[in-house]
Amino acid sequence: MLTQILIFMKHVLLSLIVLFVVSSLTLAQDTKEYDEGVTKFRAKDYDGVIELYSKILDNPSHNKRFDEDLYSYRGQSYFHKGEYEKSLSDLNQSLTLNHYNKATVTWYKARCYDKMGKTAEAKSTYQEAVDLAAKNKKTSALILADRAQFFSRLGDTEAANKDLALAKSLDPTNADVAKATAGKATTPAQNNTNKKPDDTKKTQVIVQSNPNQTKSTEAPKQQPTAQSNPPVTTMLPALGELYKDEKRYALVIGNSNYNQSIGILKNPVNDATDVATELRKSNFDVQLLTNATYVQIREAMRKFHEKLTNGPVDQTVGLFYYAGHGVQYQDENYLVPVDAEVKYEDDIVRMCFPVQNMVLANMERSNSRMNIIILDACRNNPFPATSRSVGSGLGEMKRARGSFIAYATSPGSVASDGSGRNGLYTQELLKALKKPGLSIEQVFKDVRMNVLRLSGDKQYTWDSSNIIGEFYFKLQ
Repeated sequence: MLTQILIFMKHVLLSLIVLFVVSSLTLAQDTKEYDEGVTKFRAKDYDGVIELYSKILDNPSHNKRFDEDLYSYRGQSYFHKGEYEKSLSDLNQSLTLNHYNKATVTWYKARCYDKMGKTAEAKSTYQEAVDLAAKNKKTSALILADRAQFFSRLGDTEAANKDLALAKSLDPTNADVAKATAGKATTPAQNNTNKKPDDTKKTQVIVQSNPNQTKSTEAPKQQPTAQSNPPVTTMLPALGELYKDEKRYALVIGNSNYNQSIGILKNPVNDATDVATELRKSNFDVQLLTNATYVQIREAMRKFHEKLTNGPVDQTVGLFYYAGHGVQYQDENYLVPVDAEVKYEDDIVRMCFPVQNMVLANMERSNSRMNIIILDACRNNPFPATSRSVGSGLGEMKRARGSFIAYATSPGSVASDGSGRNGLYTQELLKALKKPGLSIEQVFKDVRMNVLRLSGDKQYTWDSSNIIGEFYFKLQ
């Protein structure tokens, strides 16, 4: 009887292990294909997005955590392909799944209705999108500039000019807003009522942010005057001017000096110190902690959260960097303070610092438009006595609003501490941060390529993102 029970338990355990492995591999594959689809979308390869994301969604065993984004990107791709019914179906499904960027998804719905000639639905949906974007100036400006075209085509020049003026006041440096403003409407008060009907018709407005969407009668050509709007090119500032009012705050932690039972690390203090120096050169207000205890991390996190909360809405960026020991336990990643004494598994929750529930959650509950978390903590489990429930490396975290999360290696994998001044990951990160004009995605793609090459294809860095808008570490 006892033998049968042991055999049964062995089969159950093996089944659970197989299920875990399959689930992990599925998540990794889905994440890779999701990132590939985002790259295709940005390259305007809409057929590629539709094909790739349809394949994922049609797979019953795919990881559902990406569904809201899969439907959103596929829906937007259908829009650009002119398949508006399919686009609306996907966009509605994305909203049903509570997509984090409801304003943009709803905006695309309005554009679908407009293309389908459903004016009443388009008008009400545009207003819904404007209301949803109220706290995001950049998104609001884009929607308003686009709605101005819609009103212009309806002949409502007063509403079009009102939207353009508001869009320009919210985000005067945006290229699309600038284009729309360069061809802005005339108000009814500016029209000459003594003109013949045919001449009046010729002065209908052309409000254009997308040349493919122009739909208006042709205005007579005029020679530019001193009062004419400047060319669009003169309205586009350099990156430094575009982000001159942005507030950047960083909390950087490097823990090396652990007790012998956990294991001393050589590089993290150097890594954190060098990253802090580089971030300051990129206009970050940096808090730097080295060999930090639990209480010190908690207090620093409180101050960090306070700065993000008091920063200007939509113009604040938060960055958290950690190098040191980290562990994955019960679907949470924990940072290990230097004073942690973990003998039993429940000690991890009491003595280590949770990333998802404390760091990411606090950053999300602030005024930051973008939350960047960089974790160079994917080392071996420092608590061998708790190896039964503690996973290798770090686990992938649920993406919070406007977050970019970067790991030194892929989920569940480990990376070495390194033999030089810096660990391999941070060594390449420091190089990439020095390069001007790279977007955040380009920076971490550069890091991934070099780490993979220098590790002999053994260390594959990992990023997870749902950010909206652009970010550049080094503006010029």
